[in-house]
Amino acid sequence: MAVSAPVDATKTLAWEALKAHYDALQAEGISLKDWFAADPDRVSKLTFQAGDLHFDLSKNLITDETVKLLADLGRACGVEERRAAMFAGEHINTTEDRAVLHTALRRPAEQKGQLIVDGQDVVADVHEVLDRMYAFAERVRSGEWRGVTGKKIEHLVSIGIGGSDLGPVMAYEALRPYADAGIDCRYISNIDPNDMAEKVKGLDPETTLVIIVSKTFTTLETLTNAREVKAWMLEQLKAAGAIDGSDEQNAEAIAKHFVAVSTALDLVADFGIDPENAFGFWNWVGGRYSVDSAVGLSLIIVLGPERFQQFLAGFRAIDEYFENTPLEENVVALMGLMNVWYVNFFGADTHAVLPYTQYLHRFPAYLQQLTMESNGKQVRWDGSAVTCHTGEVFWGEPGTNGQHAFYQLIHQGNVMVPADFIAFANTHNPAQDNGQDVHELFLGNFLAQTKALAFGKTAEEVRAEGTPEEIVPARVFTGNRPTTSIFGDTLTPFALGELIALYEHITFVQGTVWGIDSYDQWGVELGKQLAKQITPAFHDDEALAAQDASTRALIEYYRAHRQ
Repeated sequence: MAVSAPVDATKTLAWEALKAHYDALQAEGISLKDWFAADPDRVSKLTFQAGDLHFDLSKNLITDETVKLLADLGRACGVEERRAAMFAGEHINTTEDRAVLHTALRRPAEQKGQLIVDGQDVVADVHEVLDRMYAFAERVRSGEWRGVTGKKIEHLVSIGIGGSDLGPVMAYEALRPYADAGIDCRYISNIDPNDMAEKVKGLDPETTLVIIVSKTFTTLETLTNAREVKAWMLEQLKAAGAIDGSDEQNAEAIAKHFVAVSTALDLVADFGIDPENAFGFWNWVGGRYSVDSAVGLSLIIVLGPERFQQFLAGFRAIDEYFENTPLEENVVALMGLMNVWYVNFFGADTHAVLPYTQYLHRFPAYLQQLTMESNGKQVRWDGSAVTCHTGEVFWGEPGTNGQHAFYQLIHQGNVMVPADFIAFANTHNPAQDNGQDVHELFLGNFLAQTKALAFGKTAEEVRAEGTPEEIVPARVFTGNRPTTSIFGDTLTPFALGELIALYEHITFVQGTVWGIDSYDQWGVELGKQLAKQITPAFHDDEALAAQDASTRALIEYYRAHRQ
């Protein structure tokens, strides 16, 4: 079935109605304080439950009418139809003519035979790889798989970049309390030699297993780092007397200490890895949507198969909710539509994600790729130019660190920054300070920030505190700064899966309204191509002469200063 042309959202009656509604709100004056006072049911009407996550949208700049109009816009732009097409495996990634089936990665085995795409039983394929990964992980965790000298594996080094790194490292940091196999993991992504040097520092090569994550096994950064780590491994093993450096013993060491996440089995074998120890995924899995595929092999090893299955179940809970809940009641869809509301009507250029748990300290960085690589586009999925602003800059840091850094801008700056606050009722590490529950102190900050952003502080309230008149303006908080509060019970593998799926589908909704293909990433290609052309110019005068004046001058500076 051919994918339909995108709707121009700005030409729909729903967009016109939303614009008229926005103008009316501006004319009346937006006041969250007044809206709360006028509607005692505001919180209950704007509170949602998806999976086991609790959502409060009441501190957003929306009314009952806004919710209705946003849902109307979603329907007018075909969110429901495109959602169905995605889950059915239609080729909604038009520029690459591919299905978009990351949701199939978490379908249960009972659904084998229910999703046939391009002649393949997708669920059966997924579980064949999962079963192989689970079996391999158990061998490593139990000590059955050992290094070349017979020692148990105690360290993993995972080498990837982009989606092959950001997802696993974020999830590993988030789920550290569940890493129970006595195996730690380090992740190498940057081609900067400093990254590799620091990550292997202090490792015992005899107890280290390396995972190379590259679907094509040709990614420049990943393969460069893989070769460096292989050289380090062989040198260290030889220096320790574990191998003699012969081709035969080198090959045995590589086979015992390297595995791959790749479908290029010939290149995997050329590297020295047994293709039996390669775990693949499919072209319908985009890198930024791949943490729950074979890309998550490091997580299965450190967490165990059972917890990885819980992780997948969390994704699935949000998938099912998003797929089956009407738009007006669908908090996932509404969060995507609210982002459109803020970007296209209020002119918001950025969006903050502020987790109140240190374990999620890499979550905003993960979302940067998910959202900006997906929706940072200037053409729609039929190749025509976009008709409105698309995408926003996602950023953030954990609370309370961010409070002492950039919250000043969110509270009193002259730009609007919609923000998602994420917190959990329970902590993995309870603590007391002089009788005070430290986690409650922490959550007090979470609640205080959203309250301050919503309701602010008037000049009269500042004066009533005895503040000198000349300082009063500096201490006024205008309020009406939009926030969404997401509360969970505990940060578990299930909850993390829910959070990732939440933002995957938020990104989908925004992309659909804007009419863009959220699943290609041609913007990363040009720099890669130019790097291959420029690199020879460091040593080749003819290649240098072919560069533009600025690039040539910078290379000449490098030549003059390289020691």
